[in-house]
Amino acid sequence: MTALVVDRIGLLVTCEPSLGEGGPLGVVRDAALIVEGGRVAAIERAGRADGDQRVDAAGRCVIPGFVDSHTHLVFAGDRAEEFAARMAGAPYEAGGIRTTVAATLAAGEDALRALAAARRAEQLRAGITHTEVKSGYALTVDGEARLCALAAELTDDATFLGAHVVPGGFAGREDDYVALVCGPMLAACRGSVRWIDVFCERGAFDADQSRAVLEAGRDAGLGLRVHANQLGLGPGVRLACSLGAASADHCTYLDGTDLEALAGSDTVATFLPATDFATRQPYPDARRAIDAGVSVALATNTNPGSSYTTSMAFCIALAVRDLRMTVAEALLAATAGGARALRRDDIGRLAPGCRADAVVLDAPSPSHLAYRPGVPLIAATIVGGRVVHGASRAPATDYPGVA
Repeated sequence: MTALVVDRIGLLVTCEPSLGEGGPLGVVRDAALIVEGGRVAAIERAGRADGDQRVDAAGRCVIPGFVDSHTHLVFAGDRAEEFAARMAGAPYEAGGIRTTVAATLAAGEDALRALAAARRAEQLRAGITHTEVKSGYALTVDGEARLCALAAELTDDATFLGAHVVPGGFAGREDDYVALVCGPMLAACRGSVRWIDVFCERGAFDADQSRAVLEAGRDAGLGLRVHANQLGLGPGVRLACSLGAASADHCTYLDGTDLEALAGSDTVATFLPATDFATRQPYPDARRAIDAGVSVALATNTNPGSSYTTSMAFCIALAVRDLRMTVAEALLAATAGGARALRRDDIGRLAPGCRADAVVLDAPSPSHLAYRPGVPLIAATIVGGRVVHGASRAPATDYPGVA
């Protein structure tokens, strides 16, 4: 098998507590990462390994690739005017989704594929080595089937989100739309996706409607995800936990009962701080959730209406500053936490046997992700042992302490 060696790593963050210096980040200093067959084969001392291909980290920090467990990459159009109006004082409302639905339905399949591929390429440049991708911008049987198939071209963690919002043609007949989602729409989409999701929120779907959607998806063999507690306290988080959902996403508003439910379940609370930034919502109290024993993740929520960014580094910086997470907690949430939110153990870590998804930072430590917000620090992105971004240029200078 062809081997890749990422050599002269000043600080290797494995996110595997059993490795290196121990602790949650599993730090190994002066290291080389050995890759065979697309997976991590070993971690050795720097300068002692040979391979068919070599990436010289030159003392830089290497971390696991970011795992973005909540995105909406397949859509047409944008909502820049809506964003500008919101910044001028207009409130965020879930109904704005219908604007993107109209643009997406009007777009051809080739155009949608090209737009989604461009966003995936942007993710790779941002160090996101694995992504979840939702449908939800068609809200018709044929349209959602098309979006799910396009999402599945980008990832094996595609999600059916027919229950994103009730389309205008079903005004006053919300339960009829839920029946459509649970019946013909789910049947048309289930073969392309791993997950089903529902926007359990005022202006979208109530608890009973959300439960019906999730139970139909579960009966069809899909894993469960929930948009929950974004605009206020509500039933979404508790519903997610009671049904064994992998993740409750947003969690902007959490009360004691929500925290107790999350801490007592396997459901991950996925925070989307770029959304709170772009909607001027309060930031979630991640510190309180972590201290309560809740498993957490960070994701970008890339979408045209409330979080048009693919920068996980930006989300980490927000998490450290405004969600009161430590750098280590934020990095773990964006890597191993995202993997847990997708119920995967093959990504989000750099341990032997894991998929060789790694990011070389143009920095000596992961603290720079929050310390230098807005600065492009992704020097190279490696997916399955293949360099997909960067690393072709020679390092300008070695970082201090390089072996």
